Amino acid sequence: MTYSISGHYIAGCSCAVICGCPVDAQPRDARGGTECRGTAVFHIADGRLDEVDLSGVDFAFYNLFPSNLTAGDWKVGVVIDTAASDAQADAVGRILSGQEGGPFGELAQFIGEFLGTERGAVSLSGGEQRGLSVEGHTQLTYEPLRGADGTPTTVTNAMFGFAPEYGIGKATGSSDAFGLSYEPSYGEEADFVFASEQEAGAPMARA
Repeated sequence: MTYSISGHYIAGCSCAVICGCPVDAQPRDARGGTECRGTAVFHIADGRLDEVDLSGVDFAFYNLFPSNLTAGDWKVGVVIDTAASDAQADAVGRILSGQEGGPFGELAQFIGEFLGTERGAVSLSGGEQRGLSVEGHTQLTYEPLRGADGTPTTVTNAMFGFAPEYGIGKATGSSDAFGLSYEPSYGEEADFVFASEQEAGAPMARA
């Protein structure tokens, strides 16, 4: 079975200033804690798993990373938007759990506990008030950091990045899902492409 999904994501987590997880660094929050609790919402603009069309599906990925990523013992949970069909929800669940290979298959080795899959209203918002929403769990707004020329600050070529280049910024709001409550501080956004046959050296493919 083969899959390919592409679209846009926004993420937020408890890390202060800049999240070190994409470069396998020790997480650090504003209170000196050494774990990362976060949420990433993905909008699939185009995608499919074999004959299942996944275009238009939104899902949220929740994480608790107790240390640097390759130390493992992650806790993860997933919320799939209620607008997705049962077939679409099953396909997304198979991809994220690593059953269909690709970058998520490689990352599955680090998961210590899968907290389950839920259905709920999941969405991204763009424009000046960009952010993410998971009804009953998470409301987050994202503001990009900007360089001296006024353009968004970006990170490129991170080992565990969701994209080859992503914008970084500040996140505000609140989150409580799967028992992983936190106050967001760091945020990021980018377009993404994930596939069962990811090119060597692509982000999330170097575990």
